[in-house]
Amino acid sequence: MSAEFDVIVVGSGAGGGVVAGELADCGRTVLLLEAGPHLTSADFKRWEAKASHDLYWPLRFAPLPDGDVLTFLAGRCVGGSTTINTKVALRAHERDIAKWHPASGLTNEGGEPFSRGDLDEYYARVERVLGVRERRDWEQCVHTAQAGFRALGAELEPVTSYTDAKCMSYGSCLQGCPTDGGKSTMNTYLARALAGGRLVLRTGVHAERVLVERSGGRPRADGVQYVDAAGERRIARARFVVVAAGALNSPLLLLRSGLENRAIGRHVGLHPLRLVYGLFDEVQDAHRVYPITAHCMKHQTDDAGGFVIEASTVMDPIAFATTLRDDNGPFWGARLVEALRSYRRWNGLLAMVNDENNASVSLDADGAERFEVDLQPSEQARLGAAFGFSRKALEAAGARQIAWTGLISTHTQGGCRMGDDPQRSVVDRHGESHEVKNLFVGDASLLPCTVSVNPSLTVMALATRLAERLELALSGELAVT
Repeated sequence: MSAEFDVIVVGSGAGGGVVAGELADCGRTVLLLEAGPHLTSADFKRWEAKASHDLYWPLRFAPLPDGDVLTFLAGRCVGGSTTINTKVALRAHERDIAKWHPASGLTNEGGEPFSRGDLDEYYARVERVLGVRERRDWEQCVHTAQAGFRALGAELEPVTSYTDAKCMSYGSCLQGCPTDGGKSTMNTYLARALAGGRLVLRTGVHAERVLVERSGGRPRADGVQYVDAAGERRIARARFVVVAAGALNSPLLLLRSGLENRAIGRHVGLHPLRLVYGLFDEVQDAHRVYPITAHCMKHQTDDAGGFVIEASTVMDPIAFATTLRDDNGPFWGARLVEALRSYRRWNGLLAMVNDENNASVSLDADGAERFEVDLQPSEQARLGAAFGFSRKALEAAGARQIAWTGLISTHTQGGCRMGDDPQRSVVDRHGESHEVKNLFVGDASLLPCTVSVNPSLTVMALATRLAERLELALSGELAVT
């Protein structure tokens, strides 16, 4: 069975969800392929084990030189990680985007180095759609943490987030928002597009490869081969194909499609983080807030330390119990039991570090995915500084015991970086493949270098920019070459 569309989009998260929704709103026929299910607030309960099964990719791991592993977390559902993230909405720092031109030769339409100003209008458009707002409704656990930051000469500031007044601070963001207060691409861009009837959504799909026509001139994408939820292999055709399956999956799809650009899967950024916990004498109930309530930006830029600390947060009980460690190693036995009995008295900080895009994703000889991490001394130093600051802040706030997790990547970026130089990038300034015409990338894998904050708003801004360009091409106002 085959079908014809204006655009096929693979992946429905911060990138693909925006591209598909925007183009469908413009009256274009769009096929959206999503590996996960379409679940909504009616399905979302604070049932941690079920949500981990239904809404997330199975855990993926990259080995570290010391024998430990880095764990990748990502959403696998309609809305992607925007459905199960903390809805933090921050524009990238000017210094973050200033790294892009040196990394990949990326310029703007005027031939000047790409800058934050080239994204500001698209940031503003996304912020209007999502109703981004500042959150000052802190629970007591955040004020407790604030005392520790102030003792160190730092300050927690309120976050801005894509939430509305229906947010009840249940702390269930990571299992999907049961009140629809969290504005994912699922309940904004895609809900509107589905109601308009121009968007065809197929879930439970495995995209096998982009179809590439290689006869005559430059190769051209003209469709996608995928396996549907019933296990049947399907082919769909379109004028444009947008790969937006996430920074771990998009490079692999391009490789399975026969693309040979040597930059595919390289320059992956991890934005590595760990959670640092402090045990207090008083009840904190840090699991009952919107999970990232405030942040400390004092050390955000590389020359100031290269890390951001977010507060307050505590994982749900299963994740909390299975990730606790300290200088004596992982918690187990009596130590673990005692820590869990004190669950309500733990307060948590999320320590997130700027990295230098030294990870990679590839296919091995058997076609299986392979992840490699090569943390450099400068990155290790930032990780140590972020951990040390977090520990001191919790102790200054009154914590009498400290524990922490291993390294986690929830903001994986890069792998299909955009740039003007085909030797150092996979796609051009508009997201089109250097190698295959009409094939675009539209997710976090575009980012040439990791940004220092949650990248979802940046990904949505880039996706808005891409959708605008594709609409101009489909309307005949712009020749995409």
